[in-house]
Amino acid sequence: MRRAAVADRRLYLITGASPRVGLLNLIERAVQGGVDMVQLREKNMSDRELLALAIDCVRLCRRLGVPFIVNDRVNIALAANADGVHLGQDDLPVGDARIILGPGAIIGFSTHSPEQIDVAGDVDYIGVGPIHETPTKPGRPAVGAELVRYAADHAAQPFFAIGGLNPTNVAEVVRAGARGVSVLRYISDSQDPNAAARAMIAAMDAAQTRTSAADIT
Repeated sequence: MRRAAVADRRLYLITGASPRVGLLNLIERAVQGGVDMVQLREKNMSDRELLALAIDCVRLCRRLGVPFIVNDRVNIALAANADGVHLGQDDLPVGDARIILGPGAIIGFSTHSPEQIDVAGDVDYIGVGPIHETPTKPGRPAVGAELVRYAADHAAQPFFAIGGLNPTNVAEVVRAGARGVSVLRYISDSQDPNAAARAMIAAMDAAQTRTSAADIT
């Protein structure tokens, strides 16, 4: 059930606590534009501040009908009754997070190489990237679309391509086999998150149509 809850998600919004148009406004408008999964990724708040914000996000995402995930902070995900947590390579081990959050929680995991994809283990989805260099991951080299191709052929879980994606470059990862993408700056920095989300979905649809047509011919 957990994996089924994310298997068909296509546009995964990752956002800090202070996007350009305000967090709750951003989430609502982006979901109206096509975002179907949301993650709060905030490194600079106290536990008390982050918990209060996460609780507000949980209420909103429940109303909107989309999963809400907390980045890294298993304790905040638990206390806020979030749908799950997203873990990096150096975060709490997946097995320990599962014990804390319970069998129904969604657990995502970041991967940056074929080896990490192969050993991702009992997680419900993986992030694959960064496709392009991004300031949200300083010092992390870009992996390009080749790792997406590897994930499409080998990943045991649903996956989201991530890292500097926008409507002008998302076709490359769709052609490589990505059904879902994670987006941060393109939507979070937009004055119109609804339009930004719609533009991403349209670009993904167009790329998928071209890919399907090419496969037929």
